[in-house]
Amino acid sequence: MANLSRKLPQAWRPPMGWNSWDSYGTTLTESELLDNARFMAGHLKDAGWDTLVIDIDWYDPTARAHGYNANAPLILDGYGRQLPDPERFPSAAGGKGFGPLAAAVHELGLKLGVHMMRGIPRLAVDRDLPVYGTDYTAKDVADLDHVCKWNPDNYGLNQSHPGAQAWYDAQLDLFASWGLDFLKVDDMQTPFHADEIAAYHRAIAKAEAKYGRPIDLSLSPGGWVATTYADFLRENAQMWRISDDLWDRWEDIYQQFARLARWAPFQTTGHWADADMIPFGHIGLRAERGDDRQSRLTLDEQKTLLALWCMGRSPLMVGGDLPTSNADAIALLANPALREVTAGSTNNRETVRERIFDGWGDDAAYRGELIVWAADAADWADGTASAHPNGHYAALFWTGGDEFTLGGNIQLQSIVGLVSRDGDWALTDLYADAPGARSDVRIEGEGADRVIAGTIPPHGALWIALDRK
Repeated sequence: MANLSRKLPQAWRPPMGWNSWDSYGTTLTESELLDNARFMAGHLKDAGWDTLVIDIDWYDPTARAHGYNANAPLILDGYGRQLPDPERFPSAAGGKGFGPLAAAVHELGLKLGVHMMRGIPRLAVDRDLPVYGTDYTAKDVADLDHVCKWNPDNYGLNQSHPGAQAWYDAQLDLFASWGLDFLKVDDMQTPFHADEIAAYHRAIAKAEAKYGRPIDLSLSPGGWVATTYADFLRENAQMWRISDDLWDRWEDIYQQFARLARWAPFQTTGHWADADMIPFGHIGLRAERGDDRQSRLTLDEQKTLLALWCMGRSPLMVGGDLPTSNADAIALLANPALREVTAGSTNNRETVRERIFDGWGDDAAYRGELIVWAADAADWADGTASAHPNGHYAALFWTGGDEFTLGGNIQLQSIVGLVSRDGDWALTDLYADAPGARSDVRIEGEGADRVIAGTIPPHGALWIALDRK
């Protein structure tokens, strides 16, 4: 049982939620958000899913699918702060902002977040609006030389000017007054804007102190974010992306193996490297890329993504419209192992990565990579006892396009340790109840010679827990 009296660190486990980007792009409506919130509350909350995020351009009344609008007539208050489009978000009318919507989401036992761009709206600068609480104006604090390369809404902020911090402080005060729990702030890391990140963090800290509720900060996009920034990121954010946008393509998933292996040693309670959104279920309704579709990832590719994200302790943010997603996708998301491993594992690491060839010699055909991850089971930071006391987790991945049958190369002792190799171990298949064919995985052999045996499907994964009997 969890010890509810203890004070938990903010984002004590990798966040699990839904984001509108993969399905609705810039065009989400209030009714669509509430439909997803009700579905999450009814079908996924018990499995750990608890956050909903409204992605970009909720303040643009001309927002459209597949792109952004130059010189958009953004809806701003008298200080240049963004307000929800009341046509798409009717409860925001009359200056209420996202307050009523946040209250409705909170009543379901869930959290609400929004996307925000770095900087100050161009429209606020064009109008030379005042910076709340100061004698400065938007023109005074804007930085016209550091603007986003892919979105035309904002100018940068000149962080050497005192009014820049005041502008972020005022923006965050407004968001906190609405009751927001989560902010995804974009154009922060590619290139890496350390001064902007620190300023945003300071503004959040002031808002948290004033309103008495935490606000998680997620930084985007990832690009080639270096691990040398890890200490700074931990000081300033709860999540940070480690890649550009990920879509429903095997190539996108494959690239995350190396990134998560690089970042896994840097995952710490409350601060999480983020492998990006999960493009499962019904996506592309009005999104930036692709047509209206159920995810093009195979079931085995979806299982690989989830096992890899969990073993790497990445946040889990699904992108498909939940009420209209296929049943298989929802069943995968409802697997209790997702929260179990992200919340209750430690020493997560890639242990094996080998290129496999068909035969020997110069003409040997490359088949794919066998990649193995291992982790130790642990009690959760909220006091929940581990489901596998003194146990271990392992995921065995195969990147090739055909089945791969494990030989005797993955020894049990490589997962449980040399000291424990002579113990009596039981294997639990964490995908035993998942959609699709039952996994073929087992322990074979005797004593120190025992191995993990089985067949891995194309682009697939075997995901297991090991317990001493």
